[in-house]
This record gives sequence, C-alpha cells and structure tokens, in this order.
Amino acid sequence: MKCPEVLSSPNQIWTESFETSPSLSSSDDTLSYRKALSCFPTGVTVVTARWQKSDWGMTCNSFASVSLDPRMVLWSIRKQANSLTAFTQSGGFVVSVLTENQLHLAKQFSKGLMHERFLGVNTQRLSSDRLFLKGSVAWFDCSMKQQIDAGDHLVLLGQVLDYGWQEGDSLNFCRSQFGQFKTIST
Repeated sequence: MKCPEVLSSPNQIWTESFETSPSLSSSDDTLSYRKALSCFPTGVTVVTARWQKSDWGMTCNSFASVSLDPRMVLWSIRKQANSLTAFTQSGGFVVSVLTENQLHLAKQFSKGLMHERFLGVNTQRLSSDRLFLKGSVAWFDCSMKQQIDAGDHLVLLGQVLDYGWQEGDSLNFCRSQFGQFKTIST
C-alpha cells in the first residue's frame, strides 16, 4: 500500500511515496486506527456558525460533498466539543475551504477561547448572518438539513444556500501534517 510522504511546509509538494505494510490491529487500538485513517489526505476547512448573537468557529477536515441536486455537504463534530450546542442549534453553518496560505487560520481556529479565534481574521458576514473567511479558496453557506448520530460524532448535513470560489491551492492534511497535493498528469 502506498501513502504519500508528508512534508513539513505547506509550500512544499508531496512528491514521493513510501511502502507500508498493512497492520492488523485490535478493534480497541484507537491510536493505530487513527494512524490508518490519517493515510487518507483531506482538505482543511474552518466551519462557522452564528448562535445567541455570537460567532462560533472551528477547524475541520471532515468536510465532504454529498449531492449536486439538491446541493448538499456534510461535516462531523465530536459530541464532546465545547461548541456542539452552537453548531447543532444555530440552524446552519458556513464552511470555508482554506488555501495553502491560511495555515495560521487552521491553527488559530483549532484551540483557544471562541472570541480569540476570530481576532485579526478577515471575514465577511453573509445575508444568513454567518461569517466566511475571506481569502478562502471556496465557501459554502448552508442551512441545517439533518443531524446524524454517528458514534462519538454527529454528522451535520447542510443544504447549500450560497457559495463562492476562486482559483488557488487548498491547504491539505495527511498523516497529522499540513501540506498540499501535487497533480499528476494521466
């Protein structure tokens, strides 16, 4: 099985692969399971919501497209997250897909007090009263369609009300490190 080599800088490109042997692990070996999942590269997003007259935001890499017609996306949130109530009760959310130059925002929105996460961040308020992060490669403003119980997480399914995008390279995450994808000619 080949997994991409992860680089320490988002300005570098994954170019090499290395061989790994499949590892058999017991179902309760959480660390091994997480390492196996980390072999799948993902994009990096910041999800925001507006709840009780406050803005909420968190870094997320579980974002995925679900449907083109109607336009729907999903992401998941840990049931133990401090912001769970805000995201599940707000009626909707915005997903901002980060560019390779927004690594600092991925880190800023992953910890700290909620009001500190937005300090110095260039945002724009949408007609839904939710924020998207300016400079993102794409954003999706969504109404909450459904919440799905999924083990220690909730999957939040949103119907896209509005969206925007621009040319640029997205920030990616693989094997617990940030980087970017390299395109391969076929």
